[in-house]
Amino acid sequence: MELDGIIEVFRVNQKSIEKQLSDPRTKDDPEKLAELGKKHAHMTQVIELFESIEAKKKELTGWEELLTESEDDEKSFIEQSVNDLKDQIRRLEMELLLRLLPEASSRKNIIGEIRPGTGGEEAALFAMDLFKLYMRFAERNSWKFDLIEMSETDLGGIREVVFSVRGQDVYSKMKYESGVHRVQRVPSTESGGRIHTSTVSVAILTEASEVDVKLDPAELRIDTFRSSGAGGQHVNKTESAVRVTHIPTGLTVVVQKDRSQHQNKARALQILRAKLNKIYEDEKQQKTREKRRSQIGTAERSEKIRTYNFPQNRVTDHRINFTTYRLPEVFEGFLDELVMRLTEADIAERLEEIKSSGYAMNV
Repeated sequence: MELDGIIEVFRVNQKSIEKQLSDPRTKDDPEKLAELGKKHAHMTQVIELFESIEAKKKELTGWEELLTESEDDEKSFIEQSVNDLKDQIRRLEMELLLRLLPEASSRKNIIGEIRPGTGGEEAALFAMDLFKLYMRFAERNSWKFDLIEMSETDLGGIREVVFSVRGQDVYSKMKYESGVHRVQRVPSTESGGRIHTSTVSVAILTEASEVDVKLDPAELRIDTFRSSGAGGQHVNKTESAVRVTHIPTGLTVVVQKDRSQHQNKARALQILRAKLNKIYEDEKQQKTREKRRSQIGTAERSEKIRTYNFPQNRVTDHRINFTTYRLPEVFEGFLDELVMRLTEADIAERLEEIKSSGYAMNV
């Protein structure tokens, strides 16, 4: 995507902010000084990343020209240098795109939910595949992945799983996973070799703190009961499972993973805050402007966002009409290409808004 225009806007506004920062009146206003300082730092980071990418691209051009003129004994070294530079450019481009997204929620941690849709046991098995995919993606990004609650089927599928992920740029990279994922393959339970189509629902919620969402105890109904999961004699004797119901909305969260009732309650409240935060954010967007409808979609769980076709080794993201034939790599946690394409599309839509407003970043 073309970023020259947006970077030029950043340069112009960077100079404008520098003038404001040098104004003696600004120094007498600590709050304004801090806000301008933060914006200036963000703009500087974006501009430096862009300039670094441009420098790397020029270096890459030089190596590629050298490759066409090199002897056979030099080609291996030069090809490796070219590939290394391409990897560096891709990483820098992703970092730049993430810096261009609104930062109010981009750096938040997330709570994820996966549930099978149509397809019976095959959908449950695919839900497990997606869960493992996200675990690998988290590991590749050095994120902390924590299982909150899981209900498995007899064949090793998932009825429902809830997990949290914490780390740098988690929400920025995971938010596009919200929606309905469709799989087309021959199930292990299929004896006739026929291809089945199944769906799995994924929800990505931003983690909300007690400051973000305050829960009124009077609006909560908390029930305890015996866990129905594995755990031997303990689950039959101790009411460690917790069900929390938010009376005004009717939202209900059940957690029974831990043996401690206190821990299960804390986790249930954590999930409830995330769900309520999503509701509040949606309401806020409705009041301030029409909900953004774009090729990225609204990330609602009713949307079919992606298809995984195993016979064709194909993954297609329907929101941006992008297809890759690296399905095995995707399931090993290599989501970077998909994330970058989706982020680019998201940024492209915001470009005009940024240009017209001068500086539309939430820093």
